[in-house]
Amino acid sequence: MKKLRCGLIGATGLAGQQFVSALKDHPWFELTGLAASPRNAGKSYAEALKAPNGMMGWFLAEELPAHIAKMTVQAGAELKAQDFDLVFSAVESDVAKELEPKLARDIPVISAASAFRYEEDVPLLIPPVNADHSRLIETQKKRRDWKGFIVPIPNCTTTGLAVTLAPLESAFGVQAVMMTSLQAVSGAGRSPGVIGLDIIDNVIPHIAKEEGKVEIETKKILGGIQTPHGVKVSCTCTRVAVLEGHTEAAYVGLKKKASVQEVSAAMREWKGHEAARGLPTSPKHWVSVSDDPFRPQPRLDRDAEGGMTTSVGRIREDGVLENGVKYVLVSHNTKMGAAKGAVLVAELLKQQGFVV
Repeated sequence: MKKLRCGLIGATGLAGQQFVSALKDHPWFELTGLAASPRNAGKSYAEALKAPNGMMGWFLAEELPAHIAKMTVQAGAELKAQDFDLVFSAVESDVAKELEPKLARDIPVISAASAFRYEEDVPLLIPPVNADHSRLIETQKKRRDWKGFIVPIPNCTTTGLAVTLAPLESAFGVQAVMMTSLQAVSGAGRSPGVIGLDIIDNVIPHIAKEEGKVEIETKKILGGIQTPHGVKVSCTCTRVAVLEGHTEAAYVGLKKKASVQEVSAAMREWKGHEAARGLPTSPKHWVSVSDDPFRPQPRLDRDAEGGMTTSVGRIREDGVLENGVKYVLVSHNTKMGAAKGAVLVAELLKQQGFVV
């Protein structure tokens, strides 16, 4: 099978580097173009990653693939749609608003940015949860007179929460959610990121715009194709001194009363949407449940099944919310919550015939 040619904008950032990793040996997609800020245009990818002090800015533990290190970086505005079959976007929202529509006029754009998440003709996809929302792509193409389209993935904090709520919604119905996150510093990226003196020996109790994103996106993902779910969502998002993996303490009010055992079974047995099964990046289990009261932990559980499994533990009854249960989850924010999650969306859309 001939691989599809993929471009990547925002290639030098933390999420961009995770895209490089996710695509380097992909059976369906080949990374053939890299783009970043204009100051890096014309440099090799390896040179573009270097900090002013000469430090190599490759964030991942694995080695930078040699053939990708030699690729020449373009300015994002210079990417030409005709050179690619699809483009992945890992840029900031303000840049995404400008660059993504230019490309989407002709080819699919799969985005980790928030720029278009809340528009009514744009699906917000987590393949195991709402793969059928992809039908909205046809509406988007027709309304905007595009040959391509834009499909974003959710905020990384929303992803872990929504994946664990989906089996509960299916089995019992969900009416209210309260959540407190303890988010990894990698979620802030390197620029501007989180200053070391701020995060060491500290917890930052506010992440700008994060709570609103989680509340809106959860409703959109769990709802109908163009009808938000009626669940009430309240959350507090904090930043902690963890490198990778977002931890979240969730309190859920169910429509139907369920025991701890029933909730645990619903999560363990949930197979997700049929269309998301067996894709190259799909894990065997979307949710893993531990009976160990000291799990999940980001250091031990974030990389479960390649960082694509959401780990859950401490499932208990909650006496405050009606039919309440509570649990702790860990989700990999730069893998399932960003690059690999976006690659998974591209795989789903290829299987469904939207990406060709």
